[in-house]
Amino acid sequence: MILARILALVCGYFFGTFQTGYIYGKCHGIDIREHGSGNSGTTNTLRTLGWKAGAVTFLGDLFKAIIVVVIFHFIYINTYPECVKCIELYAGFGAVLGHNFPWFLKFKGGKGIACTAGVILAVCPIAAPVCLILFVWAVVITRYVSLGSILVVLAYLVQAVIFNHMGWLGITGAYAVEFDVLVACFTAMAVWRHKANIKRLLNGTENKFGQKAE
Repeated sequence: MILARILALVCGYFFGTFQTGYIYGKCHGIDIREHGSGNSGTTNTLRTLGWKAGAVTFLGDLFKAIIVVVIFHFIYINTYPECVKCIELYAGFGAVLGHNFPWFLKFKGGKGIACTAGVILAVCPIAAPVCLILFVWAVVITRYVSLGSILVVLAYLVQAVIFNHMGWLGITGAYAVEFDVLVACFTAMAVWRHKANIKRLLNGTENKFGQKAE
């Protein structure tokens, strides 16, 4: 099981380093990290290069997480059925780390929300509807993408823990606690990556959806 955790985390990291926004930008002659908010995620790509670039980036970052999670599900579902969800989360967390801190870009990547959305869909899809509703509500009402992103990871944490302890995810024994800790790590990572956004939200200076990043 220790080897499975390590393998999932490492493979997830390398999947995560596929920087869709950065690659798309380079194909169009720019380094996306030198524009807007300075990261290579969906929101900055959307603001800088438009809707098509934003959609491509979102889907690329979403599916790289889904793919690596699904791969490890099928590798270990028969070997560790009681804790395969934990292994899936390690793969997903690795993907988020790789997206946020890609080694070949001097560890300067995105904020991991699209990747996290992929993990939610692959590991705990029953949590996705509430997460989506909260995200859309926050963006439509307040036009703050960062607020919607933070609400997504908080909603995921609450739902995943509840579903886990209701037995809906098939995790048993001490692995149930490990699953909770891993989900909390996703939330902590996302909130930490949005610390500057949170500060601007509190100060009333956060960029709104459709507004150029300052």
